[in-house]
Amino acid sequence: MPSKQQRSRSNSPLGNRVLSKAKSNKQDEFYTQLTDISNELKHYKAQLRGKTILCNCDDPYESNFFKYFALNFNTLGIKRLIATTYVKSPIVGGQLSLLDIEGLKPEGKEPYAISINKVPDQKRRGTTDITDVEYLLKHDANTAWNLKGDPDYSGGDFRSRECVDLLKKADIVVTNPPFSLFREYVAQLIEHDKKFLIIGSRNAVHYKEIFKLIKEDQIWLGVDNGGTKWFRVPEDYDIQTESRKKIENGVKYFSMGTIFWFTNMDNPKRHEVLPLYKKYSPDEYPTYDNYDAIEVARFAEIPADYSGAMGVPDTFLDRYNPDQFEIVGIPFGDLGKEIGVTRNHRGRTDIAFTQDGRTRSPYSRIIIKRKA
Repeated sequence: MPSKQQRSRSNSPLGNRVLSKAKSNKQDEFYTQLTDISNELKHYKAQLRGKTILCNCDDPYESNFFKYFALNFNTLGIKRLIATTYVKSPIVGGQLSLLDIEGLKPEGKEPYAISINKVPDQKRRGTTDITDVEYLLKHDANTAWNLKGDPDYSGGDFRSRECVDLLKKADIVVTNPPFSLFREYVAQLIEHDKKFLIIGSRNAVHYKEIFKLIKEDQIWLGVDNGGTKWFRVPEDYDIQTESRKKIENGVKYFSMGTIFWFTNMDNPKRHEVLPLYKKYSPDEYPTYDNYDAIEVARFAEIPADYSGAMGVPDTFLDRYNPDQFEIVGIPFGDLGKEIGVTRNHRGRTDIAFTQDGRTRSPYSRIIIKRKA
């Protein structure tokens, strides 16, 4: 992609160690594959037409986000495409260049922005391809300019005045933002009332700032979530866990665990009704010891005849239909206290239930209710 300020967190200690080492080596760059971008963006084509698209965490020459929109500029009917790169990116200069064009970037390794208002069919073939994008960038000096930054933020930082000005001009933001700044990044999008489609860690749904927005139906998940998504990394990127590494055609890829698309753009998936077939029984659905709700181990087993509160795995959010369910809260920590969760058998504010003489604290639950 690149996500320039990326300091991602995975769901495992091994992944955390790998990412911490990458951060210390300043090799924390992760590039989304074009197929993953295309698989998600295809659900929003009508909403993109006539809009100004901003990719503000993307070196245009190393980003599949930029490549996707540039290649599909005319097909999607985009009004304008803007992309910016960050000064501290260790690979500004083309280590993973997707557009092999010499001498097109502004001089040096300073951050810069690119703006495209049209992609003409130079060869009059009735379609455009990457050669048309290359021609445009070579022959239009106004498409690229340096970003200077300001006293508070380096050039290209999404929080800098220059980048905020570009954000104000955009209709829709599509990118992979820095995971370590995910809360701040989303808050900025909400503050400026922007439509967006961004990539984030599954863990982000538990951030109180993000969960509040999900609960209030201000943001939700995209379509193509879960599963294993592979991100391209530099050749010298150190991946110590073999299951998180693969090499195809000489290119190295890294899996960061479960990755979600976060958006406030409507999509067909959030209107799909989750089929419910199970019947409630107290033996199969124990009540929590310290909160008035039942434990549902798998969201596919939500009982169709139970109207009270239920604790379900957070993967439920990938199937959440706001017309079918209500989100109550997260049952642990300070968020748990807000909804009335008391201390459990271990003295923690975390839901627990007792079944067959054994007390358990289930992992990663959210509390929901079924709407009538």
